[in-house]
Amino acid sequence: MKNQLLYQIIRIATLSCMLLFMLSSCNKNDNETTSANNKIVIDSVFVNNINLPYNKTINNISLSTNPQLKIVLAQDINPNYFTKETVQLTGGLDFNYHFIDNKTIQCDITTALKALTSYKINIPEGTNNKGGNVEDGYSGTFIAAIDSTDKHPRIPDEELLTKVQHAAFNFFWEFNPFTASGLAHEGTGHSPEIATIGGSGFGIAAIPVAIERGFITRAQGLERMQKIVGFLSAETTDRFHGAFPHWINGETGKTIPFGPKDTEDNGADLVETAFLMEGLIIARQYFSLNNPEETTLRDTITSLFNAVEWDWFRRDGQNVLYWHWSPKYNWDINMKIQGWNECLIIYILAAGSSGHSIDLPVYTEGWAKNGGMKNGNKFYNNIILPLGESKGGPLFFAHYSFIGLNAQGLSDQYADYWEQNRNHTLINRQYCIANPNNFVGYSADCWGLTSGNAPIAAGYNASSPTNDIGTITPTAALSSMPYTPEESMQALHFFYYKLGDKIWNDNKYGFYDGFDLNKNWVSPDVLAIDQLPIVCMIENYRTGLLWNLFMSAPEVQAGLEKLGFKYTSAK
Repeated sequence: MKNQLLYQIIRIATLSCMLLFMLSSCNKNDNETTSANNKIVIDSVFVNNINLPYNKTINNISLSTNPQLKIVLAQDINPNYFTKETVQLTGGLDFNYHFIDNKTIQCDITTALKALTSYKINIPEGTNNKGGNVEDGYSGTFIAAIDSTDKHPRIPDEELLTKVQHAAFNFFWEFNPFTASGLAHEGTGHSPEIATIGGSGFGIAAIPVAIERGFITRAQGLERMQKIVGFLSAETTDRFHGAFPHWINGETGKTIPFGPKDTEDNGADLVETAFLMEGLIIARQYFSLNNPEETTLRDTITSLFNAVEWDWFRRDGQNVLYWHWSPKYNWDINMKIQGWNECLIIYILAAGSSGHSIDLPVYTEGWAKNGGMKNGNKFYNNIILPLGESKGGPLFFAHYSFIGLNAQGLSDQYADYWEQNRNHTLINRQYCIANPNNFVGYSADCWGLTSGNAPIAAGYNASSPTNDIGTITPTAALSSMPYTPEESMQALHFFYYKLGDKIWNDNKYGFYDGFDLNKNWVSPDVLAIDQLPIVCMIENYRTGLLWNLFMSAPEVQAGLEKLGFKYTSAK
């Protein structure tokens, strides 16, 4: 009996120990599970099923449906340790969330997105108010898509082209007009006294367009031209060996250095002078009536052209032209005018001068670098680029000289210039379609890289496929209308109808100078050298007016012949 009682006591004690051990083991496992389950480790985040890597940005998130975030964790967690406050969204976005499983959280955003607005997702490292502990943390950004609704009523394309030309011309005609000179202001964001010589040339070229389109009368255009040429030919207006400076005071005629202080660029600028002469020759050929007013205007323009000492800018007889000369700094800038860029017209005008002409070797050795300006490589879809830098450079290369020069049927030993300008434009567009930097908005509808205002410290950038910071400049596609009419019209439709609430202003001369959809930035200004080529190049596409005028000038014909050009077509 005693033995049985002892056996039962031992048995009960043994079972009790086993039970205590099991309970201890269970508690230990529970503690370990609890410890593991409160760790929140982010594996990946998706926006509308698109992976958003850590510290990266994705764009074009649709406005039609509110986006859905999916947060995938590295391991299962107890849902009790995850709270809404674990996820932070900027821009006032709110969301509901639920667990798909123990490692996948779905957040349904309930707030409408704003077009082209950046939103940041942030999951900060640390412990939340329910004990969940985020390790490492996470951040990423997504950008809402463009609002694709029309911002203006649809109108016929011919009416739209006229509207764009008229608005752009009004910058020259109405913005801060100089009482003394009638020249073009540099831009709406510049000091009020700055007149641009090259931009004035483009504005002068636009005057015949404005008259023919009914924006102004012939009498108004003639009056403005009389003021301009009277000012330019006055003894009080600065000229250096017949050439004008880059910037000039629009009321006094005195040089304004091209820069923030008295730099070397405070004298002659042969390139800007050539753009001015391009416009003056177009105006001279247009105002052809046999009356005293128009006869005097023509004679004064011819005198201004003949006074430019093109050959003096060879700098002691070298077979190349130099861009700058300063009475204070002499040739210190030391910049040769060599191709390929916007400067072809300088050599043609210089060769056509009757008193200060250059010979063929100055062109072949200087501008063409004995063929060194050739490219010949293929880009996007086997598009051959005959001349210039890789992928063509800024698109103004295809505009400034060709406001007057007709590239149709124009060729020499180096290139067919229509092929050059068309292919340059197509390459620029194809680059934007490829969009290697994943910039917001770049597409077959939204393209065009050239010089213009940009959201950077300097405020200006020579954008191109090899120097792309995300800024589209409307003049790039619009002034390319003669070369790529369908593609440029497609861009115009997008700019006006889809982005018209952002980049177009009826009361401020049409399209603003540039925009960057990545930063939701639009330039508040316009520039003469971007705005006025729009007027001229669209007209060349529509009627060939300026090409026909310029190519009829005897100086132009003489220059082309002397340099070995062939010209077989006129629109």
